[in-house]
Amino acid sequence: MPGSGPKYYRALSDIIRTINNKHTLKQLLRSICRISARAINTTGCSIVFPDRRGKHLIYAAYYGLSDWYSRSMPLVDNAELQRVINGDVVSILNIPQDPRFQDSELISHEGITSLLSVPLKYQDKVVGAITIYSREKREFSVKERDFLITVGNLIITASENMNLCKTIEKIVAQQPAGKLETPLITANINSTPNFVNSNEEDFARLLDFYRIEWLYEPHSFPLKWEKGEMREVFTPDFYLPDLKLYIELTTLKQDNLTTKRRKINRLRQLYPKVKVILLGKKGYNSLLAKYGHGPLAALDVTGIYHVLFSEAQIQRKVKQIGRQISLDYAGKDVLLIGILKGMFCFMADLMRYITIPVSVDFMGISHYNGDKSGAVKITKDLEEDISGKDVIMVEDIIDTGMTLNYVLDYLLTRSPTSLRVCTLLDKRIRRLSDIPLKYVGFEVPDKFVVGYGLDFNNKYRNLPFIGILDSKQSEY
Repeated sequence: MPGSGPKYYRALSDIIRTINNKHTLKQLLRSICRISARAINTTGCSIVFPDRRGKHLIYAAYYGLSDWYSRSMPLVDNAELQRVINGDVVSILNIPQDPRFQDSELISHEGITSLLSVPLKYQDKVVGAITIYSREKREFSVKERDFLITVGNLIITASENMNLCKTIEKIVAQQPAGKLETPLITANINSTPNFVNSNEEDFARLLDFYRIEWLYEPHSFPLKWEKGEMREVFTPDFYLPDLKLYIELTTLKQDNLTTKRRKINRLRQLYPKVKVILLGKKGYNSLLAKYGHGPLAALDVTGIYHVLFSEAQIQRKVKQIGRQISLDYAGKDVLLIGILKGMFCFMADLMRYITIPVSVDFMGISHYNGDKSGAVKITKDLEEDISGKDVIMVEDIIDTGMTLNYVLDYLLTRSPTSLRVCTLLDKRIRRLSDIPLKYVGFEVPDKFVVGYGLDFNNKYRNLPFIGILDSKQSEY
């Protein structure tokens, strides 16, 4: 049988500890999904709310499912959905062969076979459901059902302190059924967007991999009026609700790029609170190259074009950061965490310059490979219990911040006393996720850098300095 009594107790304890810590609603629900799925040893978990007509599911949080799948997830028929809304526990043994599901091909692609869904009840009224998914065909036990019911009760108990149920009711009441789009929860999209080109689709896959929620062309901003009529509008390609960021992706000709820059400048003037980034051909190709894809990944690299930071400069900076950490964390229980494997040079030197006792641990995460259904996963988890500890996340370089955003969100569920970021290099110009950095060594330009642990196609890590690659193309 998957799971055991003590394992469920630990999971419930972790959920309670997460509830008692300060988290946003999104972080709390995501953490509960992760803990629940791992406790029952299943593929994933979701927390959903029905709209006021009970015909659409509104996804509040999910774990272990690709965003691509969640945006195209077929719904059970209205009668089956009504069973959950009426308060019944629903278990389906073989989803691909169940006629209530409309798209067995999509389900087979994701690999989901069985599910167990439990209603979330608030004052005898069903306000949502928590569902676990399994890639293996399995009948869920009474113990597993009771565990999930208990998790649902904890969600509702926590929601009373956060006014979750009132918030849900307010959102559902104020907006049309089946079309809820708020910073809190995202409407389920029942079909894949009609992307203009393959680059937009590739970028969506990258966002899905890092579990970053996105909407495709959700808003249009008026830019110019004549005689009271709107003459020009601008519709950014993507909106990332969690990051409150619009992204315009372009790999077009320079003339079109100039036009888009003009529109974005105008948008910023008219809507100063709107955060928007233009990702052009150079930035887009560099982003793909980071993960071994795109035209720049196959460059004929001939060596180092320029030494950006010498060995002596690096050591002076690392020593300076080590001294500052020693002062800031004197008398505290400090744990350094690094993601394998680019940071190993920086981590090793930093430890030697810190004069207070510290512990170290390492994590491994999967890498983006362009697969439509892939999602980032923890390949090596922490060995240390970080609950009650002051944690410093040590990074070699931070550019988009997508990897770090995922890892920090994960670590917060483990209830550290504090969680701060230390990075040797900061490529601020490429940032998508605006993450606060406590300790920064150097800010670097938008170039591909290697050395001191950083690689290109798994080479150059052993260089004692940090340099810019020399290639036959200028995009780096």
